[in-house]
Amino acid sequence: MTLFSSRGTYGLLAMYELSREYQFAKPVKIKDIAERAGIPQNYLEQLLNTLKKDGFVKSVRGAYGGYMLATDPSNIRVLDLLESLEGEMKVTETATDNGVLELFFKDTEKRIKEIFDISLNDFRLYEQKISNQLCYTI
Repeated sequence: MTLFSSRGTYGLLAMYELSREYQFAKPVKIKDIAERAGIPQNYLEQLLNTLKKDGFVKSVRGAYGGYMLATDPSNIRVLDLLESLEGEMKVTETATDNGVLELFFKDTEKRIKEIFDISLNDFRLYEQKISNQLCYTI
C-alpha cells in the first residue's frame, strides 16, 4: 500500500530541487530539474503546471527562463503540495457503519496530516541526518 503516487513523489522531488536553488533567485530550467530529480521531463511539465496553477511555483520565459518557487521554502508546506498534486489525504473513501473504525480512520488522517505539516525548509534536517550518517560510515 502506498500513501501517494508517483505524482506526489515526483512533485515533491521537483519542489525540493527548486527549494535548494531558492537562495540564488534565478529560474531553473525544466531539463535541469528533470535530470537532478530523475523525473521524465514531459511528466515534470504537467506537475509544474499544476503547482504553478496552485501558486507554489512561477515560470519565467526566455533564454534564461525556467521555474522557481513562488515564495520562500519556509512558507511552503509539504502537506499543501501533496494535496495539490494528489488531492485531500484520506485513509479511506468509504464510510462504515462502525463508529470505532470511523473514529480510528479520522484519527489516522489527522496524524498523517501532522507528519506532513512541515515546510520545504525542514528537509534541511534530513540533509543533516544523511550527512551525519555518511560521517559515521567512513
